[in-house]
Amino acid sequence: MLDFRSQQDAVNQAIALFSGEDNGRAKEIWLVDPAPVVIDKYQKAVEALGVFMHQHNLVSEPEEVYNLKGDAARIAFVKNFKEVQRLKTQLDQYTDLDDAQQAQIEAILPEQTLQVFRSSYLETAKQLKELQQKEGEQAPPDIQQLDFEFVLFASAVIDYDYIMNLIADSTQTKPARQKMTKEQVISLLSANANLMDEQEDLTDYINGLDWNSGQDTTTLTKGYDQFKAEKNQKELTNLAHKHGLQTADLKAFVDGIMSRMIFDGEKLTDLLEPLALSWKERRVKELALMEDLVPQLKKMAQGRDIAGLAAYE
Repeated sequence: MLDFRSQQDAVNQAIALFSGEDNGRAKEIWLVDPAPVVIDKYQKAVEALGVFMHQHNLVSEPEEVYNLKGDAARIAFVKNFKEVQRLKTQLDQYTDLDDAQQAQIEAILPEQTLQVFRSSYLETAKQLKELQQKEGEQAPPDIQQLDFEFVLFASAVIDYDYIMNLIADSTQTKPARQKMTKEQVISLLSANANLMDEQEDLTDYINGLDWNSGQDTTTLTKGYDQFKAEKNQKELTNLAHKHGLQTADLKAFVDGIMSRMIFDGEKLTDLLEPLALSWKERRVKELALMEDLVPQLKKMAQGRDIAGLAAYE
């Protein structure tokens, strides 16, 4: 086992964060059990996940998660897989696993399959979390009480810079130690919660790259920034056409919001003024436009809060 005694307080805090338990229970759960015991628990958790999937007439494969019907089934999957991932994260902390134990862990659930299950979990949990936030106290109790623990899948290593460096290494024409296919990079990206906000854009960008272009990270980063700007412009143009607005006017409206991080209802009224709508018609148009625009604004905000936007969420 690892010797954490020299940094006990920090370790206990981190363990509590990962496990969702208090510090005393975290220490007991993470530091006492020997590896064989945790491996056994991990096997039972994976088996329980398989039983759950079979109860829903599904094969225990990541792709089948999307065939679960109803929120209750999706909530149950989230809870089942959280336990699988919690134990796997715990096993990853052991530095003295021998070859036989590592092979046993891989046999229980191959790493590649686990990674795809993570993607299925994150997508399912993301949908439920959006429902939790949207409905608030009106959401069913099971949804209100869900704690998604995205931190279980976040990594200080698998971040934006890591992905850009990985793409750079993998697009070189010469063989490289970390050379990966597009599909492998996208799979890695989709299985890490700390890149969820960038996942769609990064996936589209990666899919459009020449994988033998030999680009460096600076070129890739500039290319990605340009890609996002062009994609955003295209999306705004489509929204403007859909709602009968001038693209330049809609862009100016959005730029004004993003420059101050404040949504101004009067500016929205000004934006719709050229349409010469009645009060009732304008209200309907406002709601329809903002339903399409809010996701765009939130994506551009990258986690920052836009004051005054909550009324349309």
